[in-house]
Amino acid sequence: QVQLVESGGGSVQDGGSLRLSCEVSGLRNSRDSMGWFRQAPGKEREGVAIISAGGRSADYADSVKGRFTVSRDNDKNTVYLQMNNLKPEDTAMYYCAATRSLRRAWSDPDEWYYWGQGTQVTVSS
Repeated sequence: QVQLVESGGGSVQDGGSLRLSCEVSGLRNSRDSMGWFRQAPGKEREGVAIISAGGRSADYADSVKGRFTVSRDNDKNTVYLQMNNLKPEDTAMYYCAATRSLRRAWSDPDEWYYWGQGTQVTVSS
């Protein structure tokens, strides 16, 4: 059974930092690209970051470039999202996701096979 479990969410003030973790089980994690998505109330789910299976390449949404960093430790089957200089507009439920192959844009949620339950991030001004 595949499970993705996020943790590390919370409430911070504008300019603060958080590190999200996503622990993966039931997958040979080193073969899957991993992504982070977020969804704010009333908005569509959007791609935040992707990291390749081997961890050598990553990409980010323009809105988080320079502030967020995605990384992974395949020995621990865990993916991380370091979020610095957080802004109120970053407030959302954050989800990690896994996929073996991408046919379209990585930011398309339909490209991802497995999802976690989400962790809430709230940034106050």
